[in-house]
Amino acid sequence: MLTPAQVEFFNANGYLRVEQVFPLDELARLSADLNMIIDTHADWGAAWKGEWLKEYMQDEDAQQKAVLVALHELHHYSANWMRGLTKPEMADAAGQLMDTECVEIHHSTLHAKKPGTGQPFPMHQDVPFYPHSDGRYLDALVHLDDATEANGCIKFLAGSHKLGPLEHISGPEVTPHLPSSEYPISKAVSVPAKAGDVVFFHLWTVHGSNVNRTPHWRRLVRVGLRDPRNVQVGGQAMGRPGLMVKGVRPKVAGQTISVYGNWGAPAK
Repeated sequence: MLTPAQVEFFNANGYLRVEQVFPLDELARLSADLNMIIDTHADWGAAWKGEWLKEYMQDEDAQQKAVLVALHELHHYSANWMRGLTKPEMADAAGQLMDTECVEIHHSTLHAKKPGTGQPFPMHQDVPFYPHSDGRYLDALVHLDDATEANGCIKFLAGSHKLGPLEHISGPEVTPHLPSSEYPISKAVSVPAKAGDVVFFHLWTVHGSNVNRTPHWRRLVRVGLRDPRNVQVGGQAMGRPGLMVKGVRPKVAGQTISVYGNWGAPAK
């Protein structure tokens, strides 16, 4: 699916936008289902916390009204999303970028920014949320709406994946993020995308986004994709096998999947 130039760009910069992975008819089905899921199942109180928010939204009232709508594992809620998340074209692209014949879905998460007050994201890596033993992991952002500067498109610090995992600011009331003095969003590269595009990025690529200030939703779904030999060491979806979307699950020393679906228990 990808050209050598696209793979080279990803390796150099830590991100890549692939245009129109999802055609309009498929996108319409996914979008309709997602609207129903947002109305009936999603968490409307998933906004990130921390003092960093003051840098993105100076108005204190606006900070209180910032909204992020989120939900994990879309395939549990929609057959169309099961088919979308396991789309061969996306799995093949992920395999090329990770240079592997084996690709597993680790998780999926809805991130929807509400019109007018859709919450920004501080600069961060995703590794604090689901740390793994190596870098054979990438995230794919499936865009349901056009993402622009006005509605908070994703921004990346190009090449930052080469820094490896970084120490983040965190705490009981603070979502992990990087200090803005060292990793300012003003230095990041904006990556606008059209509905149907997929933006891939490395687990260690530093990224963030601004407020959605438009009268329209900015909806996307993040899909975590990994080589199943990359062992997770903590965080989201720890201890749970994912869906294989490319190749056959290889044997990993010390890990078994029981008939009950338990994962990570030592083999007896």
